[in-house]
Amino acid sequence: MPEVRHHGFARDAAVVEGPEAAAYLQGQLSQDVVALAVGDSSWSWLLAPAGKVDALVRVARPGDERFVVDTDAGWGDVVVNRLTRFKLRTRADIAATSFDVLAVRGDRPEGAALTALWSPVEEAVDLLDGPAPGRPLGDGEWEAERITAGVPAMGAELTERTIPAETGLVPLTVSFTKGCYTGQELVARIDSRGGHVARHLRLLRSERPLAAGSDLTAGGKVVGSVTSASPIGPVALGYVGRAVEPGGTVLAGDVPVEVVALPSRG
Repeated sequence: MPEVRHHGFARDAAVVEGPEAAAYLQGQLSQDVVALAVGDSSWSWLLAPAGKVDALVRVARPGDERFVVDTDAGWGDVVVNRLTRFKLRTRADIAATSFDVLAVRGDRPEGAALTALWSPVEEAVDLLDGPAPGRPLGDGEWEAERITAGVPAMGAELTERTIPAETGLVPLTVSFTKGCYTGQELVARIDSRGGHVARHLRLLRSERPLAAGSDLTAGGKVVGSVTSASPIGPVALGYVGRAVEPGGTVLAGDVPVEVVALPSRG
């Protein structure tokens, strides 16, 4: 049995509520919002019209006409402003909020739960209430676990330059059977071409700690960069050019770095 751990943190969110909330979000998010049953949640992209990332969000449906679209702390205004920008003559209200979650890893306790990005690394759920099971994780340990699990963070792995297909999360976040949504054209075009993009998010392992922002080189050429580095160990996340296959080695300065594929999610 894996060790059960927990960590509490805050999430920013937009509450979208009204008789046309589902239809509006269906046209704004990459996930099939209408198909969500009351009480369910799913991960999705909120994209710019050109198809690049505005935010990685989780959409939950606590009521038939009520949705909560949450994202990393500090990015709630981005989500609220982006959703508000395209809301014209729509019977739905959008309001900013935030809430605390208790992330539990290594087990699936009962309670008011939201889907988590950890799977299939191990059992994972975010709780809205209930007791805290297992061992608490400090902020440094939690960041190390996020990186090791290959979970991208807003402002680090996810910026206005990011294309969803680069992250490895498309199977978990995109419905290819729903109707149109903002930013769909780029997502669909890349998928129709086999998902080929110029770079991929990878796990990076080395013998010495790495630093976020460091260039990654191979053959004397820059082939990527470190986006997040563990504060307690030699593991990091970064984007690496597609010419570098998983299992290959690059350099961060003079430090050899193994490039590892992220776990498949879907």
